Amino acid sequence: MRRPRVDWMTRADDAILEFLLNEGNRPLIANPSTVEANIDYKISHVRRRLRALQDGGLVEYYDEDRGLYRISERGRAYLEGELDAAELKVNEE
Repeated sequence: MRRPRVDWMTRADDAILEFLLNEGNRPLIANPSTVEANIDYKISHVRRRLRALQDGGLVEYYDEDRGLYRISERGRAYLEGELDAAELKVNEE
C-alpha cells in the first residue's frame, strides 16, 4: 500500500512500524536491538527513528524501564492509510 510521505518520516519508519505490526499475527513488543536484527538498518538509526516515531505518536513504550516499544493505535491507522498526513506532526515541545 502506498502511503502519503510525511516530511519527517523515513523509509526506516515504515519498516519499523511494519515489523512491530507483524501483520497477520499478534503485534510485537520489541527493544531497538530486536528491531535492528529484523530490518535492514543499523541500531543507532533504529533508536533515533523509534524516538521520532514515539514523538509522532506512532509507537509507544510498552515498558519504558526495559526499553520495549509497541506500535500505537495511531501507528496502525497510519499503516492502514486512515490518517491524514497533516495529522502526523512531531510534537514540538
